[in-house]
Amino acid sequence: MNKWVGALAVLFVPVVAIASGEQPDSAGALDEIQQGRQVYEQSCAVCHGWQGEGAAVWQQPDEKGEMPAPPHDETGHTWRHSDAMLFKMISKGWRHPFNETDRLTMPAFEDDLTDQEIRAVIEYLKTLWTNEQRDYQN
Repeated sequence: MNKWVGALAVLFVPVVAIASGEQPDSAGALDEIQQGRQVYEQSCAVCHGWQGEGAAVWQQPDEKGEMPAPPHDETGHTWRHSDAMLFKMISKGWRHPFNETDRLTMPAFEDDLTDQEIRAVIEYLKTLWTNEQRDYQN
């Protein structure tokens, strides 16, 4: 079923982006959102969920004392971060300040993704937020 959901989402994301008020300024913007979705599915969905829903109990530390992956949809807090902060978190990785370990719980992707791919993921994430959240983040 995930195969169908993913296929429909790649086709549906641009429609949702336009309908939700996020008006891409060109066909290039739609291509960037679609690329961001593909990169997200390949590199991020394993931890953050296929629909950006995050780990089941993302607000509680796990057995290692680490905070699980948060959602990137409207139920999370990703929209509270600037593009620059999101870019830094994706490229350099992130260790939640409340973790009991020193390990980066969000791995660094700077060696795996290009700057353009990281920007595309950020643009895709914005399609998961409400209009109010996008306005706040902007």
